Amino acid sequence: MKRSKSIGSTHTATSTSRLLSLDSFQRRLGISFQNPELLDIALTHSSFSNEIHINEPNNERLEFLGDSVLGLCVAHILYERFPNRQEGDLARMKSVLVSEASLGGIAQALGLAEYLLLGKGEEISGGRQKQAILADAMEALLGAYYLDSDFENVKSFIQQLMAPKIEELSVTSGKDYKSIIQEYAQKQGMNLPKYELVKTEGPEHARRFFVTCTLAGEIFGPCEGLTKKAAEQNAAQYTFEKLHARGGELARMLDVIAAPLPQSTSLH
Repeated sequence: MKRSKSIGSTHTATSTSRLLSLDSFQRRLGISFQNPELLDIALTHSSFSNEIHINEPNNERLEFLGDSVLGLCVAHILYERFPNRQEGDLARMKSVLVSEASLGGIAQALGLAEYLLLGKGEEISGGRQKQAILADAMEALLGAYYLDSDFENVKSFIQQLMAPKIEELSVTSGKDYKSIIQEYAQKQGMNLPKYELVKTEGPEHARRFFVTCTLAGEIFGPCEGLTKKAAEQNAAQYTFEKLHARGGELARMLDVIAAPLPQSTSLH
């Protein structure tokens, strides 16, 4: 994508063709930016800006902001949606919703990858399909929309995006997947699941970890994460989904383990 420099400005003007593309994406999202250049930056990966060599902005700062905006909005949404859930339960639900897997899945469903600006090397290595890049861009998008709009609008947008997952969590405990798989192993009299780091990729500042989960001699994964802990959770989730798909008594047992604790009785 070509960009032209704004006269008398240190910022980069977004080309007409790019603006048309971003307008199409906004219609898909159901939101509208007053300043579309914020959206443009949110969808600009550092690999692209590093190739331009003109101090081209990228989405890292917006990602930093969006991470906090997302956390606050999700906490607010859960607080309102589940008035009888305890703090620990809400925290587990929040961790599921703001996870790399959750954000990456939302980004894929929105077709966000189509609008990303990536450097040639990242493009060749399949950057548009990398969950970490998609999740980061999703956070940057939320940070940009927050700056362009306000808290209530971005909270409403996040609630819309996450409504299906929130409803799913309303009938599950919101437990993290490692806890569910461990409890399943204990109930079955198995050895505890073993998580093994099989490889790492990427430079030090953008390292990606790949972890497998071994349960009853069966290896699941590897699954990717930006941290070893995140990769372990993703491997546990993959294990849960594979086991649950086998159906029957196994699926029913997993459903019981993942079921919510009885809601506390209100004092009011």
